Amino acid sequence: MAIGERIHFFRIMRGMTQKYLGMLVGFPEKSADVRLAQYETGSRKPKADLTAALAQALDVAPQALDIPDIDSYIGLMHTLFTLEDIYGLTVSESDGEICLKVNKDKGKDAAELLKMLFTWKEQADKLSAEEISREDYDQWRYNYPKFDTTQHLAKVSSKELSDALAEAFRDKLPD
Repeated sequence: MAIGERIHFFRIMRGMTQKYLGMLVGFPEKSADVRLAQYETGSRKPKADLTAALAQALDVAPQALDIPDIDSYIGLMHTLFTLEDIYGLTVSESDGEICLKVNKDKGKDAAELLKMLFTWKEQADKLSAEEISREDYDQWRYNYPKFDTTQHLAKVSSKELSDALAEAFRDKLPD
């Protein structure tokens, strides 16, 4: 999803109108809905300070909004291939289902990612066991790593991932 789609997703989830969210981040009342619509439709991309303000207004981490571009299946697949290269991500089948696994022997970053995935699984298991509500689970996910009590904090920033992806495919891009 592109950043505009993420803004729209969280705005709808929070039950906000475009005008209301626009005013929360400081746009004038007369143009708040139009300005926000420009970001949601992708005709404009918010700068870092606006992304931070939108994230705060939507009660999510800025990284939840500003994610790598995986809008196409091909883009998503190449992202997964790069994760295979970086983290030893592998694809397999178990009981007729496709499974993605992280090879912890790939290195320190792979081991850290594996820890974070286990933390995610713990939260998902709590949701399944009804130990936490869907709202608590979503709050944990959308603000990660803020509410991670295991201290398995993410070591790789979205910029580092983006840079790694760009480098991995630099020779594949047209001049």
